[in-house]
Amino acid sequence: MIWGHITDTKRGVTPVPLIYAITIPLSTSIILANLVIILGIACNRQLHNTPNYFFLSLLVADLCTGVALPFIPLMGLNRELSLSSCLVAHVFPNFLFLAFLFNLVMVHYERYICIVDPLHYSNLWMHRSFPLALLAVWAPALLYASLPAFGWNNWTGPDWNGCCCCSYRRVFPNAFIYLEVYGLVLPAILTIAGMTGRVLWITRGQLKDMCRLHRSVERGSQASDHEQRLNLRYTRCVVAVSLTFLACWVPYLIYMHVCIAFLIIDTKRSSATHIVLSCTGIGSMAVVPLVLGLANRQYTEPAYKLLQKLRDRWSLSIVKAPAASTHTKSDPRGNSITIWELD
Repeated sequence: MIWGHITDTKRGVTPVPLIYAITIPLSTSIILANLVIILGIACNRQLHNTPNYFFLSLLVADLCTGVALPFIPLMGLNRELSLSSCLVAHVFPNFLFLAFLFNLVMVHYERYICIVDPLHYSNLWMHRSFPLALLAVWAPALLYASLPAFGWNNWTGPDWNGCCCCSYRRVFPNAFIYLEVYGLVLPAILTIAGMTGRVLWITRGQLKDMCRLHRSVERGSQASDHEQRLNLRYTRCVVAVSLTFLACWVPYLIYMHVCIAFLIIDTKRSSATHIVLSCTGIGSMAVVPLVLGLANRQYTEPAYKLLQKLRDRWSLSIVKAPAASTHTKSDPRGNSITIWELD
């Protein structure tokens, strides 16, 4: 859900510099980080397997979302566009967003099954027919996002009085918005949160079993250093997951409900707060795959090696640079002259 109320009815313009000041740095960071992880997967043949292909599909969707991010807040503008141009300007970004969300659910589900049911992990239908799994992710997003192009829109509504202006209200009916928010987006986010919580709960149980087994072997009643390290690692994992959810999902959830509130009260006033929420909400959600990717050293190893080579070459060039020495001489008039010479 990527629309918003940013139209200024008094001046007829939007604070475009504010939008670009927020979205351009976010978009650039998202694009570059996705390219680094994509190249890391492409350069390492050991990562050419089905789980990483699912993650690669998510990165491609996230990359497209980063490209479209600067244009998403502008969807609330009233512009003079034809029906076809207006549909493309609104349907295509919405398709990229839904494809990104469905890919994120697929990646979490694949990793969830790997932990919950590892014995049947290799027999998953996603592994047996990978193209069908990708089709099941991208096709529903395209189908639902294209419904306004097949007639489910307000372009010929009775309240427009023949106006040819393009806005999200003319493309997306209220029923379409409610169905997307409460029928697709919110259930997907809750599903991701539920699978993540279940994985943490299972991990906690396995950790307790390991500690109990370790104590029985060592025949001690107190926690050893190894157990303390395991507990500390688990605590760090829980903290990292919690902070990721708070930093990435909570801003988008706030933005989503603010949009619904504005839709209910039917306001048309410009709001800098709403612009910031619309930009940072979608941008923060697009950071989720980057957190998952940058946390894996296998994905970032090629970029790390490249930076290390560049740093070594830079250090070597500084070492090989000739040093300069100075000495003074006097001219015939007795004035001192400083002469620089390379050693």
